[in-house]
Amino acid sequence: MLLADLGADVIKVERPGEGDETRSWGPPFAGVESAYFLAVNRGKRSVALDLARPDAQEALWRLAATADVVVENFRQGTAERLGAGYERLARENPKLVYCSITGFGDARPGYDFVAQAESGLMSVTGIPGHGPLRVGIPIADLCGGIFAAYGVTVALLEREASGKGQWVQTSLLEAMIYMMDFQNARWTVDGEVPGQAGNFHPTSIPTGVYKTKDGHINIAVFGGKIWERFCEAIGAPEWIQDERSATKVNRHHNREWLNVEIEKHLARETSDYWVKAFNDAGVAGGHINDMKQALEHEQVQHLGMVQEVTSPRLGRQRLVGQPIIMSRTPSKIARATPKRGEHTEEILAELGFDAQSLQRMKAEGVY
Repeated sequence: MLLADLGADVIKVERPGEGDETRSWGPPFAGVESAYFLAVNRGKRSVALDLARPDAQEALWRLAATADVVVENFRQGTAERLGAGYERLARENPKLVYCSITGFGDARPGYDFVAQAESGLMSVTGIPGHGPLRVGIPIADLCGGIFAAYGVTVALLEREASGKGQWVQTSLLEAMIYMMDFQNARWTVDGEVPGQAGNFHPTSIPTGVYKTKDGHINIAVFGGKIWERFCEAIGAPEWIQDERSATKVNRHHNREWLNVEIEKHLARETSDYWVKAFNDAGVAGGHINDMKQALEHEQVQHLGMVQEVTSPRLGRQRLVGQPIIMSRTPSKIARATPKRGEHTEEILAELGFDAQSLQRMKAEGVY
């Protein structure tokens, strides 16, 4: 999806019949296809091929011979059994960038939820004492895809110098281990096993979710100068010199006292008041939005994150676009999500299969 939004001609190879299993992941659905599938498969063309059949493998080999990139996420060893492994495809196309995304870098079956658990993410997410908690998005899937696109882009850039393709590999587990960021360093540098900190940052105080007169807001205070601005904005300049809160380390050790005192002050005014007061003072703070509020936020609208695309079969759709802005080559959603096998005959004809061959392959269940 990332590469399609940036202008690549992306051809999705699916099984005949049910196609990609995520077409049925729901609710919600638009027609018979899931909103999940529609969101992440826009901009692609779809080919339905039964890769267990020789004619389908021949079609795949022709595709790979003309492609810049092949991306696969079979369990380890499956692509090779289907004649779609790196060694086989790279022999015909030495400039091919071949990308494999697995669950764990081996033959184990892998899903986002399991990668969240095994990477340590669930152990630091949630309220202390309430057990491990998953993140509310498929973050391992998303980060695995982002790192795959990053690796593919680097390989394409390197190919400009070497003239050669290469095999790019990543996994959901690797992506999530990398994303654990400073939580990793707490163990690798200091031997500390991080735990849950709920809605508060585990090391930076005060940073977290706080009650106001009419709801909750999020405040992020990092650095000494910002701490001083925060104290002035909230109306407690004495905290700047108070021994319990004068230094970052002291604030860490006295976090319970400080959080109680902060909420006493915040209870005097509304969330709108405090968000404006903190931002005016140069302190990061914001509302805690639901998805409707987030996507209708004036700044999200200004940034053009929500884009429209028209599907010939499902009508107008609103989808979220890329989070980057480029001055000369802006991204766009090129086309709506295809139905399974929508472009099979179109693409097979582009690869040189004549009408008689297509008729025979269809009759034999190749597509």
